[in-house]
Amino acid sequence: MTRRRQSHLPLHITALDDSQGNSRHKHGWAVLNSFSYPRYLYIRLLSRLGRKRANFVLAVLFAFVIFVFLSLQSNWDPDRIKNILPFTADSPTLVYRKEDLQRIWAFEIESGHFPSTSSVPEQIGLKGISNPGLPPLPDGEVRGQATRGTGFMRVYPEIQHNNLSIAFPPRPAPGSIADLDVVKQHCDFSSHKLVRDCLEVLRVGAGLDNGNRLRRENLDDWKYIYLEQSRDYSNRPHVGSPSSVQIDSSPETLLKKAGSELESSPIDLPTPSSPLPFSTACDPDYPRIFHMYWTGPFTDKPYMAILSFLYTQKTGLHLYELPKECGPVLWVWINPVSAASTLGPNAVDSMHKELQSNPWASPFLHDRFKDVLQFKLWNTTQQLDAIPELRNEWRKMHTLFNTGGRIVNVPPEDHHKDMGSHPDDVFHRTGSKSSSSYDRLSVILSDMARFVLCHRFGGIYLDADTILLRDWEEVWGWRGGFAYRWSRLPRYNTAVLHMNKGSAIGTFLFRTALKNNLDFHPMTITRYLKDAYLDGLLLQLPDALFDSAWLNTENYQRERPPQPFFKAFQDFFDTPAVSSAAPLAMGFDGFFRGAFSYHYHNFWWKPFDPSRNWPDLGERFSAGEEAARKLVPQPINSDREDLSWSAVLKRTFESYIRGERCNMYGEWLRW
Repeated sequence: MTRRRQSHLPLHITALDDSQGNSRHKHGWAVLNSFSYPRYLYIRLLSRLGRKRANFVLAVLFAFVIFVFLSLQSNWDPDRIKNILPFTADSPTLVYRKEDLQRIWAFEIESGHFPSTSSVPEQIGLKGISNPGLPPLPDGEVRGQATRGTGFMRVYPEIQHNNLSIAFPPRPAPGSIADLDVVKQHCDFSSHKLVRDCLEVLRVGAGLDNGNRLRRENLDDWKYIYLEQSRDYSNRPHVGSPSSVQIDSSPETLLKKAGSELESSPIDLPTPSSPLPFSTACDPDYPRIFHMYWTGPFTDKPYMAILSFLYTQKTGLHLYELPKECGPVLWVWINPVSAASTLGPNAVDSMHKELQSNPWASPFLHDRFKDVLQFKLWNTTQQLDAIPELRNEWRKMHTLFNTGGRIVNVPPEDHHKDMGSHPDDVFHRTGSKSSSSYDRLSVILSDMARFVLCHRFGGIYLDADTILLRDWEEVWGWRGGFAYRWSRLPRYNTAVLHMNKGSAIGTFLFRTALKNNLDFHPMTITRYLKDAYLDGLLLQLPDALFDSAWLNTENYQRERPPQPFFKAFQDFFDTPAVSSAAPLAMGFDGFFRGAFSYHYHNFWWKPFDPSRNWPDLGERFSAGEEAARKLVPQPINSDREDLSWSAVLKRTFESYIRGERCNMYGEWLRW
């Protein structure tokens, strides 16, 4: 005889009686006459799962409701949920002792890489250190944990053309430096600042509204660009001397990575060098190199990134002879094979032949661009061997492909041949041809490549889906490291990354990543730096500077959006009909004016200009244009239809190369 399972409910609520004395089962809707819905739900769970399981399910449900509620808040910090639900906290990643973290902070500050009024975290225990990146306070006061300024004085000029008949904005003066503390005051999402207002501050402070300023009040507090002024500091105390620095040697309480051997102490760092006055000559310690990484055949995406560089940066191409002063250069790193493959013996020659035969790339091999643009072969083995922190250990790693803790194991190449793998499987893709065939391995490799390039050569890394929108002179002037904010989340996005060559923060990141399975995902980089209280040394800039549409695409700040207003990143390529008059009517000047760049977040498969999907650079490059036209099917869109923002920017940059218009600063390209 089968034994009937007893209900876990008390007898008095197993059934309900109606007014006629008829018993009705608890599952009927009459239960709602006596109990609230949460109570009813609890009863159902008790009857089906038992008390222990029901309580567990309710606890999980409660945690989920809290998570959803907090995630919908505009100022939500994911760290808050970890305080409420400790079991969701990430495991520690720290592999350094406190005294080495103090040495890292001291090295970066003494090198002038911390030109900020922000404080050194109390957990580091470093007080009163002299900072050559900051000017001295009038009274020599040390405020809280802030460093003591011993650097050059700052002058914040008014940036406008003296000649009011000039319609174009002036370029920043050589040696200009952006005060990123001021920028954050006007642009920080955590302080409820709007991207729209931030962009106005950025363009007014840089004089991009030259001759068109409509604000009538005093806007001196919007000045964020300064020049350094020399001063005699012969009597200042030596940076880091015992008389000026207080080091906390109390026992540390920082959480270390479990099961991992700590790094040997003291950390091996070079002797820091104090910053020098600005010079127009190139400084080998601070090269002005833009790095870009690309996998597979050259397309209109790196083509557009290069055109935007030529259109906005101070390359000197408007002069018949390039100026002697130091200007920016662009290094495009080409990986011609899939991320999981190795290069052949003739890889360099093959790369150049492919570039010469590719209509999107061949124009940039012209001699006119040789001093400002270089194509370089990416070789993973050579690059990792060139990093002292990695060269002796990276080969011991099980895989190089780890993103946010998700490890991709790559079979040996012989295994691919035996299995007869398809050339477009995940291990052989060279670029993303559609949203369904995304080249995930190349993205993971690029997460590491950007840190390798900046640590080895210095400079600024840019993702290839980046369009430069203005001169970066004052950004180069800021000597500290930086990336930018991951939209509403207080995490890093490294689509733009600046680190100094051979920096202490670079050494820390590589050694930490090595002990954490070589994970260079931006979210993991955030954990490395926060766990070590070093995040102040890689400044997290507001995304408005480089990614102005991101918050709008995630349904934030839509009540006062910037111009243009994108609800989705695809709007850049497929501008909605309701706003499709704007690109042609406003042109380049109406596209996130004030931002330093725009990041369109992938869409590698979407053409910039569907009706003219070829390089349109004039007679000088007609052979490549003709070859590209033959590969393009009949255009879907007529050229008489509205043009998207992507098409307008492409045609603007191309007309500059053709010599039909000047660049954004009124300079004409000289051939």
